Amino acid sequence: MRRSEKHKKKKTRWWKITLITLLLLLIPAGVYSYSLYSGAKNTVDSKMHKEVASIDHKLTEKKRKDKESLNILLMGVDERAGDSGRSDALMVLSVDPNNNRSQIISIPRDTRTEMVGNSSQAGKLDKINHAYAFGGADMAIQTVENFLDIGLDYYVQVNMEGLEEMVDAVGGITIQNDIEWYGKNNFHYKKGELTMNGKEALGYVRMRYEDPKGDLGRNERQRKVIQGIVDKGINVGSISQTGEIIDVLGKNVSTNMDFDTMQDLMRNYSGARKNLSTYQMTGQGTRINGIYYLEVPNQEVQDVREMIMDYHS
Repeated sequence: MRRSEKHKKKKTRWWKITLITLLLLLIPAGVYSYSLYSGAKNTVDSKMHKEVASIDHKLTEKKRKDKESLNILLMGVDERAGDSGRSDALMVLSVDPNNNRSQIISIPRDTRTEMVGNSSQAGKLDKINHAYAFGGADMAIQTVENFLDIGLDYYVQVNMEGLEEMVDAVGGITIQNDIEWYGKNNFHYKKGELTMNGKEALGYVRMRYEDPKGDLGRNERQRKVIQGIVDKGINVGSISQTGEIIDVLGKNVSTNMDFDTMQDLMRNYSGARKNLSTYQMTGQGTRINGIYYLEVPNQEVQDVREMIMDYHS
């Protein structure tokens, strides 16, 4: 498929991908005893596994068994007490096991598009990250499918609040910070090597206005925090720590994958991680009735759809 110069995609090592995928990969990485395996399976199947009406489970199962390419919606949800939540990070992961490649398309949270699903807001134009607030994972899935004119096979949703618990579960993290600022708690996010506990790490990924890169910078900071979690998590030697990590995932992750599906994807789709590319959708910022939106041109949407469909050809 031909693409314009702007659609060249950044190549990166597989573990530098996103918040959500790497959190899930901590489960198989930490399962090194029967008790932990059993605990992880029970956590996934009883606490994390949640089917959605918007995805045809039987069709998806057939595609997975036939080792066809899959599209997975990755959602980082900022869900606080007394709030229905919004999707803070929204990405489409496409995996192509036959050509050992995968890609992640990041959709800006302020993208203006039609809401689709079972809600009074259906049919209205709004920010794409509001779809989750209006109708949960089902509406977020249908809205993304409609926006890009694609089908989704799986979804993985992570509550951003769980980042704090995850960082603390691995005993804190150390990252390389590119910009300097002071957080709301007056914590000094100094430039260079930075060590943070869970609360400080949550403040690090939530910061928006001090970063000249905007959402692009925020996505990069999310990646750094997850990289820090994975670096520490892989080296966790304590069974109690590994068990704590699994418990944190159980409280903060929802997906229509059960444990056996995850294991199957690890076995049969792992080669796709060897060649991962990422792309950030772009558009023009505008204000409508005093509210900020990102207007993504139709050509950009079409080009991104072609990028995704290329993985299914």
